[in-house]
Amino acid sequence: MLRIHFTAEDLEYVRIARGPDPLWEIVCSLCRLQNKEGLVAFGPWRRSVADRLKAEGPGRRAARFLCGLVPYGPYFPDFLTPAVDGGVADLRNGIERVLTTPRTRLRTELELLARASGRPPAGAELARGDTTALRVLGGALSTYDRLFVAPFRERIDAAVASDLAWRSRELSAGGTRALLETFRPMVRWSPPVLEMAYPVERDLYLDGRGLLLVPSYFCWRMPVTLVDDALLPMLVYPVDKPVVPGGPSARSSLARLLGPTRAALLYEIAVQGCASTSELAAAVGSSLPNTSQQLAILREAGLASCRREGRRVLHVPSPLGRQLLDSAGV
Repeated sequence: MLRIHFTAEDLEYVRIARGPDPLWEIVCSLCRLQNKEGLVAFGPWRRSVADRLKAEGPGRRAARFLCGLVPYGPYFPDFLTPAVDGGVADLRNGIERVLTTPRTRLRTELELLARASGRPPAGAELARGDTTALRVLGGALSTYDRLFVAPFRERIDAAVASDLAWRSRELSAGGTRALLETFRPMVRWSPPVLEMAYPVERDLYLDGRGLLLVPSYFCWRMPVTLVDDALLPMLVYPVDKPVVPGGPSARSSLARLLGPTRAALLYEIAVQGCASTSELAAAVGSSLPNTSQQLAILREAGLASCRREGRRVLHVPSPLGRQLLDSAGV
């Protein structure tokens, strides 16, 4: 469980990044490569990069090197994702900031990674700030972005823009409280604490520094924050409606996923535009517990999402869910 503690001053200084951060997209996508979470939402992307990962070449070498720095687990070094506050993050500037990380910080964070993973993944050269090792790191970040992330930039930007537009409207209409409520049920705002599921037990005290919210396409299911409390407080969160490529293989995989109850629920969500769990249960003739379970499966598959409006949690179809219905002629 992660608990973020706010003061009155912190609530006045909650802001949303103006776009996705390229370095966070690299880090989060590396995690998606190393597990099967979001099978439907990220399956097409994984398949699209599979050939470059299998064949020996710059893409495979970059991914292998970076996976050593970002193993799927509770820790990866903070220096890989330097904060950008007040503007749009730029990959080139971000890499420059990574490569100018003070040597003491490099050594400290890589030692933490070695303890967490049981081995020194990047070698002593990088921990010492060796120029050649840093050049390799910069090249790996650039190559990975070019081959694995940049081809999806249009979809990433579209998904993030949709998410930012919605949350910005809520912020404008209802202030910080309304903005924080948009993250339900992923997080819970229980003033003055924001609570969410997390791999480790942790309390983060903002102490008047505010909180930067960073939308991410490749982040999945739960937000992520930096480990070092002394750094700029930020919360990287998964965008509400990830946009993924379609195609026959994706459609057939989705069709195999759906049973009669889930198909009926997805249809009702699309017809109604948005609906509560109880409304959907009544529409399809299913019990509330079973309806909740089936809706959770649809969300995990990337076919639907939910948002909070006042005291109601409403379910809406994702672009991928609409695409499935369109392809089936519904």
